[in-house]
Amino acid sequence: MKRNLLFLFLFISGAVLAQPEVYPPHWWSGMKTNSIQLMLYGKDIGTGKPTVSVKYPGVTLTKVHYAENSNYLFVDLIIGAKAVPGKLTINIKQASKSIDVPFTLKPRRNGNGTEFAQGVTSSDFIYLLMPDRFSNGDPSNDRITGMRDQSLDRDSIFHRHGGDLQGVINHLDYLKDLGVTAVWMMPVLENDMPNRSEHGYAFTNHYKIEPRLGGEEAYKKLGYELHRRGMKLIKDAVYNHVGFYHFTVQDKPMADWLHEWPKYTNTSYKDQTLFDPNAVPSETKIMSDGWFTPMMPDLNHQNPFVEKYLIQHAIWCVEEFAVDGFRIDTYAYNDLEFMNRCNKALMDEYPKLTLFGETWVHGVINQAFFCENNLDIPFKSNLPATTDFQTLFYGIQPAVNEKFGWTEGVNKLYQTLSNDLIYKDPMRQVIFLDNHDLSRFYSVVGEDVKKVKAGFTWLLTCRGIPQMYYGGEILMKGITNPDGWVRLDFPGGWPGDKVNKFIEAGRTPEEQEVHSLIKTLANFRKQSSALKTGKFMHYLPVDGLYVYFRYDANQTIMCIMNTNDKEMDVDFSKYAERAAGFTKANNVLTGESMSTSASFKIQPMSMTVLELKK
Repeated sequence: MKRNLLFLFLFISGAVLAQPEVYPPHWWSGMKTNSIQLMLYGKDIGTGKPTVSVKYPGVTLTKVHYAENSNYLFVDLIIGAKAVPGKLTINIKQASKSIDVPFTLKPRRNGNGTEFAQGVTSSDFIYLLMPDRFSNGDPSNDRITGMRDQSLDRDSIFHRHGGDLQGVINHLDYLKDLGVTAVWMMPVLENDMPNRSEHGYAFTNHYKIEPRLGGEEAYKKLGYELHRRGMKLIKDAVYNHVGFYHFTVQDKPMADWLHEWPKYTNTSYKDQTLFDPNAVPSETKIMSDGWFTPMMPDLNHQNPFVEKYLIQHAIWCVEEFAVDGFRIDTYAYNDLEFMNRCNKALMDEYPKLTLFGETWVHGVINQAFFCENNLDIPFKSNLPATTDFQTLFYGIQPAVNEKFGWTEGVNKLYQTLSNDLIYKDPMRQVIFLDNHDLSRFYSVVGEDVKKVKAGFTWLLTCRGIPQMYYGGEILMKGITNPDGWVRLDFPGGWPGDKVNKFIEAGRTPEEQEVHSLIKTLANFRKQSSALKTGKFMHYLPVDGLYVYFRYDANQTIMCIMNTNDKEMDVDFSKYAERAAGFTKANNVLTGESMSTSASFKIQPMSMTVLELKK
């Protein structure tokens, strides 16, 4: 009897296929993106080219693709207009074996893409943070059994420290009080790498939120808590590469899923080869198709299955987590035609969604090539904006660090901004003083608080979308040699920290001075139509003095930067094109008022922000 039961069990189990993983794990009815491709991944799921069927009102199976690797099946579905939310079944029949794979159609969020995905604009102030280094709100997820990286060492700059999404949630009121309106975090997808998993850029599964950060529910909670406070969520998107231990790398669906070479080939990081009319084609290919690092394989965007997989994931993230905007990592290294198609798909589905790409390049033309521009060139990008490295490297850094000269010092800032004619809309450019890959501004300026204050004042008054890196408000320092030194813990983010700089009592007088300046100016900016969306006009710098205006029909803001090591006189009459007709000027930072009929003195290495009144 036992023998018969065992035979029956083996017969039944042999007639059933193992349940595959499905990507995307669900979709929504009523989406503009109604033609989707499911990736089914499971042991031998595609062996023998099985028969696949779907029976659900309004859903049509159009094609089944049998991959080179029999562990994969790709199934094309059309979600018709009449398809209602519910659970459908995908039947896979393979000789004597079969399996029913469940798949859910969910109802869309309110507004069908219009009441969320609001976008990030020049009205916003972005705060960039590294979740692992910001705050530990849930110590229970510091280590996850079974994951490759079990490190937890706050004394090491290369190991995980335990920060998580709950830690971010715990300090949202701090950020809102500071004047922040949008939070951008380094990637939060699963990073099951054996080491250096803390930064997030080598993820191993597109459809899982890193469990050591709290997983999917924590990410959804963060989005909810941000939106409840009138704040926004920016996702750090990576299309160029994945982590070496991503399941599609360890078990490739097909031979050309990745860009692979006879021997390992790294990208050259030379963006010029993409637009140089005299470039060598092989060098262009190395730039685009070379791997970012040996542990970050380069995805082949020319493969239509890769393209579909990545674009669907991007749309899925917006709908699933109510994302308001994407910062797109390593933008210049992607296949740019693919990026145009991806950007279009996202913007078609979510018209207000913000997209800005990381373009760590040198030269305004280099940067403008990758976003919407006024250049008459063969390739035209549809990316709305980039991270503005030019106003950093060739603008604010030399403005405060170099002596004034014909082409030196603050003249470099003027010259860089004078090239705004190249951009379709320079107000979309994301300006910043530092980030997770760069030496902190406080260190770059030699720990000179006056220069830091001038930098932040410029950041919050210039054209574009201002972005601040976590800890800038408390004078965190560090040089990128290596990058871990600019990714230290925010003091007070861990239970038992000796100092808590989330509160005023934990800050030094200098830290509080900078924190107060940012808070005052960022919150003033929230109410200032001129700083949020007004026009930008600047005067030629004279003797190290740089004056620019932000203005609209309702408000005029005058900004004066003194880059000298001595006091300077400011005469309103020299700026009559914008200052004429106003009789009074209120200092935004001090509250003091002055008459525009006389000159005033501005302190060495400082900025003054005035609201002009009639």
